[in-house]
Amino acid sequence: MAIITISRGSYSKGREVAERAAARLGYRLTNRDVLIEASSHFNIPEIRLVRAIHDAPSILDRFSQGRQSFLAYIRYALANQAQQDNLVYHGLAGHLLLRGVPHVLKVRIIADLNTRVETEVERVSISKAEARSLLLKDDEERRNWTRTLYGVDPWDPLLYDLIIHIDKLTVDDAVEFIVQAAGKECFRTTTEAQRKMDDLALACQVKAALVQEEFYNVRVTSEFGNVIVYTAMGGRQRRQLNERFNALRRSIPAINHLEMREDQPFPESAI
Repeated sequence: MAIITISRGSYSKGREVAERAAARLGYRLTNRDVLIEASSHFNIPEIRLVRAIHDAPSILDRFSQGRQSFLAYIRYALANQAQQDNLVYHGLAGHLLLRGVPHVLKVRIIADLNTRVETEVERVSISKAEARSLLLKDDEERRNWTRTLYGVDPWDPLLYDLIIHIDKLTVDDAVEFIVQAAGKECFRTTTEAQRKMDDLALACQVKAALVQEEFYNVRVTSEFGNVIVYTAMGGRQRRQLNERFNALRRSIPAINHLEMREDQPFPESAI
């Protein structure tokens, strides 16, 4: 089986596609559930997590400790759900949050702007000019968010396995394409693919636990449960981090081995 992430613009029928695809495949469907889980687990108001995702970040805000913390919590919640497999996620940047997992089918749903404008006009009873302005603003905010935090353009087709243009194609057509793709051998959950998913979930859990303790300048990798925490911290902070390791080992049984390194730059695979 597979994990499916669906990236979409506002009112491109991506939500409807996700819901129908999940129903057709018998998969779990998640979007807001990830925020609820993160909010509950880390005792953070859900609205703050929503703003961390959707507010357009500035260049300086890229290094905001608050935003980085919230994203760590959200990524952990998504990885925790994806670890159970058979999932359709239709939230922002799922294809980036689950990078490195081979059985993730990354889908992008796009729709003609004029079609989206008409949908928005009907939804909130505003003029076409106002609807167009709102949609373009939302598109740009989403694009800036991904560029700033991940250094990639979300409209880059190379980020996706499947791009579906909803205009001539119907929602049912899109669902059929997704169902067929999800059944391909390359998206099936092999033992190795599940191991990589488990390692990502573990790294996300360790990262979230550390930023919750205000250790912000860290990156984490995991391979076969062997966790490496990369940091540029020194002195007192480094000693405090080292002391925190014992608590991590006790609280996270999946950790086989835990160590700290000062390698710079951080490995590309580190989260």
